[in-house]
Amino acid sequence: MPNTPRPLQDGDLLAAVDLGSNSFHLVVARYTLGQLRIVDRIKETVRMADGLDGNGGLRPDVAARALDCLARFGQKLRSVPPARVRAIATNSVRQLRNPQAFLLPAETALGHGIEVVAGREEARLCYLGVAYDHPPRARRLVIDIGGGSTEFIIGEGLQPIERESLQMGCVATTKRFFANGRMSRKRWKDAQLEMAAEFQQFAVLYRQLGWKETFGSSGTIKAIGEICEAMKLAKGGLVTDIALAALGESLQEADALADVRLPGLSSDRQPVIVGGVLVLTTAFEALGLRRLNVSESAMREGILLDLIGRAGNDDPREDSVNAIMARYAVDAAQAERVEATALALFDQVEADWGLEPPDRQMLRWAARLHETGLAIAHSQYHVHGAYVLENSDVAGFSRTEQQFLATLVRNHRRAIKLASFESLPDRLAPAAQRCALLLRLAVLLHRAHEDGKVPGLKLRLALGEMQVKVAKRWLDAHPLTRADLETEREHLADIGMRLEVEGG
Repeated sequence: MPNTPRPLQDGDLLAAVDLGSNSFHLVVARYTLGQLRIVDRIKETVRMADGLDGNGGLRPDVAARALDCLARFGQKLRSVPPARVRAIATNSVRQLRNPQAFLLPAETALGHGIEVVAGREEARLCYLGVAYDHPPRARRLVIDIGGGSTEFIIGEGLQPIERESLQMGCVATTKRFFANGRMSRKRWKDAQLEMAAEFQQFAVLYRQLGWKETFGSSGTIKAIGEICEAMKLAKGGLVTDIALAALGESLQEADALADVRLPGLSSDRQPVIVGGVLVLTTAFEALGLRRLNVSESAMREGILLDLIGRAGNDDPREDSVNAIMARYAVDAAQAERVEATALALFDQVEADWGLEPPDRQMLRWAARLHETGLAIAHSQYHVHGAYVLENSDVAGFSRTEQQFLATLVRNHRRAIKLASFESLPDRLAPAAQRCALLLRLAVLLHRAHEDGKVPGLKLRLALGEMQVKVAKRWLDAHPLTRADLETEREHLADIGMRLEVEGG
């Protein structure tokens, strides 16, 4: 029987870790009667974005602060099953020249793998997070201002329609326009003008689509809402255009960031509030906003909701895989044949190779998508397919998962490119290489694109050897497949693996 994860049950704990550019968050929740009940929250101000040096490096003191925080989070996660923990890294890690140099010790400190997500996937999770506290009733716009980036999402129900991510967050914007700590009205207006140009790429489309309600999430917008309330500019949980303009005027009276003093402004938010207000003010003007509701929930709650979907029948990755197959006219019948054989092989060796349910899932999707590149060109189609999968905007997949998937597709035929596995996190590379070997066999055995199973198919493992057994009659009737298996023996020998084929 395949090793499938146990479905969620009442009382199960789930946890989300959000490695934001300003703060790190940990949220632990209990799954009860189909709902989430938060049982623990931890937030620590780390300011990863402030430690970026502009060349893809991270200051050692900031890295140490981040690792210390993750170690404390790891202690809190000991009671949560590993399969129910998901840790997500966002903009600051995306900007690192060598993310693995940070992620390897970070994963060790946390005790769990950390996935890097693209900006648009971050936006989707933010949208889901707002839905946790505010179930969608109409088309809505969600704005999430983080430390390094800001996400803008229009959606209906639980489904985003449009997602954008701009490289402007509270930390990054403050650092970009007020690096020396000095402020002036001219600097403020110059910053607004420069930032407004970046909104032009999507503002017209967003206005055409329209929305009925607007929500803002994450700490910056929450802080702005609290300041507006403390200054008696707006009621709690609401930011208006008039209140935001008055807040901006108050900020522009300061000569330096250190001089900013506002009612309701916390000390940890004080150094970066100017950048956050600038981003939101520019967004209000570019999108014609009059009011925004402040959401208490954000991306970490979205991660929890996504975990529930992945554990049930509402995994967004399934829809994304189906969409790619449709877009690139993948032969669905052939994909099903290869998938069935690849999974049959997986189930025979998963214990010996130490493979896990997530590896089976990735193999299944790779089998369905292995011919994606044929829509571009037959020559080197495995390379074309891998490029599409690694670089497309694929909802539900982290960058890490897309790279895993692309690596399997890249290596499903021809010579095996070991460097592609080495670019994966160390914790994933061995499983990816083994899944690629299984996919290669499945593709070879279905070269003829014929219906039906491969009779008598058995796979056994010995030290450095894969022993494949197939019904002799079937093998004799497929001379091209036999020849391909001989060639495959040579490819596997290049990576130190022997292949023995027996007709039984």
